[in-house]
Amino acid sequence: MLAATPIGNPKDASDRLRTLLATADVVAAEDTRRVRRLARDLGVDIPGRIVSFYEAVESSRTEHLLDTALAADALVLVVSDAGTPVVSDPGYRLVAKAAAQGVPVSIAPGPSAVTAALAVSGLPSDRFCFEGFLPRKAGERGRRLAALTDERRTMVFFESPRRTADTLAAMIEVFSGDRQVVLCRELTKTHEQILRGSLDEVLTEVSGSTLLGEVTLVVAGLPAADSATRVSPMELARTVAAREATGEPRKTAIAEVARELGVPKRRVFDAVVAARSTGGEGTA
Repeated sequence: MLAATPIGNPKDASDRLRTLLATADVVAAEDTRRVRRLARDLGVDIPGRIVSFYEAVESSRTEHLLDTALAADALVLVVSDAGTPVVSDPGYRLVAKAAAQGVPVSIAPGPSAVTAALAVSGLPSDRFCFEGFLPRKAGERGRRLAALTDERRTMVFFESPRRTADTLAAMIEVFSGDRQVVLCRELTKTHEQILRGSLDEVLTEVSGSTLLGEVTLVVAGLPAADSATRVSPMELARTVAAREATGEPRKTAIAEVARELGVPKRRVFDAVVAARSTGGEGTA
């Protein structure tokens, strides 16, 4: 059994979650201290055995939990620190193996930072995609974002407060600074904060400040008009090459072409690199 836990405010806990915590034979928790604290906040005693079930031990403990559920027809309850298990949290391997072995899996739905942030963002929510956490390394993060260049759906990301400014800067390089974003921090908690604006504006707002708590970023997808009128990579490379031919440094040419055409610098740079590798226009 999977159960969603509050993402901040304990009052968001369902009666079903309370019942499951009070009746489960085993509670597999991402953080055993947090689930005990949650139980205290809810006025619930957990009589069952509590075991840790975080990312590093998920693989090794999955079989044991399945054996427990099968051998004694026990109720194994899986909870994450906050929100719905499996969504960027441990549990996927357990659910996949349980399904493969015919072990019944059910869920007590409830809070989710993904849908909570999307709902409050004010950005289109009829179609969206969840991208979870971006890679920590700058190069890998840039490549992941570059793969989303043509994404028309609203995008939802999780991020560490320590890396939020770097991620916003990386998004500006790929999506351009005028792309709309909503930064949600400490959702449902006393110090809930929601920042709305362009990527440039929100980065300016958070730069130099110390963010605390979990951060969810909701980023607008590529506008239909931008998609329809996009300049091709070949055209971008040729435009940069033309400026270079007048003596303008390549770095300056790339920046100016990006500014004039309203295209992210990363896209212009990639077009120039691609042209150089194929021997096309834009080579030096």
